[in-house]
Amino acid sequence: MKLISLTLAGQPYQVPEGITVAAALSLSGQDYCRISVSQQPRAAFCGMGVCQECRVIIDGVQRLACQTLCQPEMRIERSGNK
Repeated sequence: MKLISLTLAGQPYQVPEGITVAAALSLSGQDYCRISVSQQPRAAFCGMGVCQECRVIIDGVQRLACQTLCQPEMRIERSGNK
């Protein structure tokens, strides 16, 4: 299994090549993608891009974690405040 390096919430992290950002978040042990306006953590729900709960910021652009494959040197930040 080949590992790739990326940055997750400012921390270096290695994940298996070919997984989604949502899967990488789950592997990190903190699987939430964003913080809601009521300050509640939100994780991927539907897994197919319909619910929009898995919004994250990837390299400065808002994307859906469940629909985005991890790439080497990718910078992933959670949306919202916390």
